[in-house]
Amino acid sequence: MTEPSGGFSFHDKRRIDPDTFEVREQPSAAPVPSEEVGEPEMPGPPDAGTAPGTGDLDVRDVQIAELTADVQRIQAEYSNYRKRVERDRTLVREQAVASALAELLPVLDDIDRARAHGDLEGAFKSVGEALETTVLRLGLTRFGEPGDPFDPTVHEAIALESSDEVTGPTTTAVHQRGYTFAGRVVRPAVVSVTEPA
Repeated sequence: MTEPSGGFSFHDKRRIDPDTFEVREQPSAAPVPSEEVGEPEMPGPPDAGTAPGTGDLDVRDVQIAELTADVQRIQAEYSNYRKRVERDRTLVREQAVASALAELLPVLDDIDRARAHGDLEGAFKSVGEALETTVLRLGLTRFGEPGDPFDPTVHEAIALESSDEVTGPTTTAVHQRGYTFAGRVVRPAVVSVTEPA
């Protein structure tokens, strides 16, 4: 056994002596302090309140909760995106249809004038009625009748009279019908208005 000056000790535990090749006597095994050999300390017994592996389960529960929250957030964002795309698609369609219908309003005015003068006869009558049916089926709604209460948001007044026969502003003559589409005014009705005297 050699013992260097640094405090390190070396024990020759070979059973056969390398010089004489004879079997050595084994000394009684004495416990060696763990500081000398450098063995790691054994962990103590677990606490009575915590089971082994509980910390790992807590970490996994937190990770699962975070991933679940991420999935729910992404699902909500996708749902909102899909609703926004559907709303935009509907809005674009309505704008396109409203633009096309607005171009047909002069033709509908001509049909109304021809009907008022008794000129809506024969093949022209069937074509005019088919056109009116088609635009009404697409969602175009006409408004503006004599006797309607005057509403400046949907009526355009070009003449104003006074009379004792009305109790409030009333449309007495309709010069051009108004039209709405999808809840929006495509064209206001051009009317004459009578107010109480």
